[in-house]
Amino acid sequence: MLRTAMLAASRSGALRTFAENTPLLRPVVDRFVAGTTTDDVLAVARELAVDRLVTIDHLGEDTTDRERAGATVDAYRALLQRLADGGLADRVEVSVKLSALGQSLPRDAEKIALDHARQVCEAARAAGTTVTVDMEGHTTTDSTLGIVRDLRMDHPWVGAVLQAQLRRTEADCRELAGPGSRVRLCKGAYDEPESVAFRGRSEVDRSFVRCLTVLMAGGGLPMVATHDPVLIDITRHLGRGRAYELQMLHGVRPHEQRALAAAGETVRVYLPYGTEWYGYFVRRLAERPANLAFFARSLLTRS
Repeated sequence: MLRTAMLAASRSGALRTFAENTPLLRPVVDRFVAGTTTDDVLAVARELAVDRLVTIDHLGEDTTDRERAGATVDAYRALLQRLADGGLADRVEVSVKLSALGQSLPRDAEKIALDHARQVCEAARAAGTTVTVDMEGHTTTDSTLGIVRDLRMDHPWVGAVLQAQLRRTEADCRELAGPGSRVRLCKGAYDEPESVAFRGRSEVDRSFVRCLTVLMAGGGLPMVATHDPVLIDITRHLGRGRAYELQMLHGVRPHEQRALAAAGETVRVYLPYGTEWYGYFVRRLAERPANLAFFARSLLTRS
């Protein structure tokens, strides 16, 4: 129930306005979000890239204004050029949400989102790096996977994201586990109905392992997004003798990230930045009780 309430809060305009105008929150937000500007995120990415890989997300979603969607494309193109100019493109890629590129527009949404995603992919190709297309709510899954398939016609390295909480995901893993396919498997951060999603933690975990087993048996690159020590151990066991990535969020278990990298694991950090941080931040709090505890401690310490 707490997670459901937090996810509802992530969609509240009033709470968002309150959070954005509360200076007390900023130091806590900074744990999970690498600032608001390109300079901010590049400084953090350069530090992380010493021993880990990075994927950068320019925050924003559910864009209903075409001009704003175009501005998001421009932000990614500028970021990718900076990655190339700064010698980071071999260790840093980008993640994109299609709803930030036009997938939520009232007209021609898929066409516009695909065109904008192609522009980002072209900029990534020119910079010498890759793109992973984030997954959002279950109502957009078919549209998102369709756009990924279209993008892969010219850019076969485009990564897809699948959410273990969805009942359909094991079948999607089988479809996407072919040679060269980059697939990020995560648990899922959206409040989905029971008709399409597993609701219990143990059910989601079992689904995660089933999906992971499919990906590890395939010819692609599994990108395993989890902070769960048990699932990390299972990943390392199933992945013996083959390539895979462990992916973790910026600000979550950073000591474990460094330890895994030091042990020879390929670790990639999901690094978000931008002014549209509120929804992302609240979903991170909703995912793990430890994040909420950190948040509470930070507020008490600064009160």
